[in-house]
Amino acid sequence: MEPIEILQEFNSCYLKIQAIAQDENWLLLIADKKIDPEAATHVGDTLHYLGEVMGCVEEIVEVKFNQETE
Repeated sequence: MEPIEILQEFNSCYLKIQAIAQDENWLLLIADKKIDPEAATHVGDTLHYLGEVMGCVEEIVEVKFNQETE
């Protein structure tokens, strides 16, 4: 996989998890305490760490892009 493909996959995962975190059914599960409230924290942590990883990969993609345009 090329770095840009890796970044695109991480971004896709991020968007899907973000959609879950904002989904009404997910929020109701948490509000009704049908699942461990820590689950919301874990989803938030997952989004945070995916964002951090994407930032690292973006740097590689930018360097590679700059090298190719020179």
